[in-house]
Amino acid sequence: MMVVNYKEQDIAVIGLGYVGLPLAVEFGKKRNVIGFDISQPRIAELKAGKDSTLEVEPEQLKSASLLRYSYTLDDLRQAKIFIVTVPTPVDEVNRPDLTPLIKASETVGRVMTPGSIVIYESTVYPGATEEACVPVLERVSGLKFNKDFFAGYSPERINPGDKVNTLTKIKKIISGSTPEIATVVSELYSSIITAGTHMATSIKVAEAAKVIENTQRDLNIALVNELSVIFDRLGIDTLDVLEAAGTKWNFLPFRPGLVGGHCIGVDPYYLTHKAEQVGYHPQVILAGRRINDNMARYVARNTIKRMLQNGVDVPRSRVGVLGVTFKENCPDIRNSKVADLVRELQAWGAEVVVADPWADSAEVAHEYGIQLGKIDGNHQVDALVVAVGHQEFRQAQLQELRGWTRGDAPVLADVKSLFDRDAAAKAGFTVFRL
Repeated sequence: MMVVNYKEQDIAVIGLGYVGLPLAVEFGKKRNVIGFDISQPRIAELKAGKDSTLEVEPEQLKSASLLRYSYTLDDLRQAKIFIVTVPTPVDEVNRPDLTPLIKASETVGRVMTPGSIVIYESTVYPGATEEACVPVLERVSGLKFNKDFFAGYSPERINPGDKVNTLTKIKKIISGSTPEIATVVSELYSSIITAGTHMATSIKVAEAAKVIENTQRDLNIALVNELSVIFDRLGIDTLDVLEAAGTKWNFLPFRPGLVGGHCIGVDPYYLTHKAEQVGYHPQVILAGRRINDNMARYVARNTIKRMLQNGVDVPRSRVGVLGVTFKENCPDIRNSKVADLVRELQAWGAEVVVADPWADSAEVAHEYGIQLGKIDGNHQVDALVVAVGHQEFRQAQLQELRGWTRGDAPVLADVKSLFDRDAAAKAGFTVFRL
């Protein structure tokens, strides 16, 4: 192994989204960092001291005095350590889409020099770093893996919108393509992660650890989602059951809901894809995915059913949907299942109005073809679906919501169980909730 003092080398972070920007900022407080993104508007806003993802405050951006932003390839040539933090989505049939990862690897391959380390943080299936990314690096750079350059994997654990469990407070899994590089990677992250690091025995182990974190959560939510379907048919309230069961010390406090976002709704498909490649067809994981992927339609159909029972002419009705982001108090709309809910309501002929104080209207229109609108006393609806638990919605009074609706018994589909069921009924709502 060639001798390189990595503590003195510049770092390049490739991809400045929810994962890459906080990482670049933390490193940029201590050493030279090039924050790279192919989006010129993104680079422009960061240079102006703004972060549209709301993950990093303006004061924090200013504190990273050694961080500079660029969309120019040549600026990356100064770095010896490359950290790749690009998205890893799935396609329309839920197959892993490694296109951003491959393109990022090609970018790094064009500028890396002997002794470089390329660390991947993007969520992938076990084996992807060495099977899909490293060959690209070798092909484009002309360098030999584990002789001229090295690799590491340290899965991201960012929780968008969470201001408590932030980057430096979450233990970091690390790995390297050689024991020596694993140590270098550990020392690198230890310089900013106060919670410490955990050294995985291999890159594959680190990749697998990441993908099962969200698979486990996905399955737990799928269980309570299925229970909510059963309990609705039995005429009992899911929240009442969960609160009763929760009095036992080891009962897991999962709640039903829509499962979207860039992790929980996506990562299991990376694991099942690899499992099928090696000849095993997963049963439990895919069953959980089917349940969670269908919950938006389930909510829409139950809303429609109650509207019909109340005599509402659905094809001439207006349904209001509060929230379109994939989680509360966060502008992230990636893989939002609210879009599925809207499409199902529209399929029944209803006019759907979506309101969200956190989402960017242009981004929502571009991604889902949904135009954000207003829901209030001057823009009333026949049914109201509270899809996301934003603080603005949690703080709303039931009488205020009732003023946003028309008719004798408008439907309130309280997906997140934000409101007291009995109080909502007294306010005049026909209530449905998971």
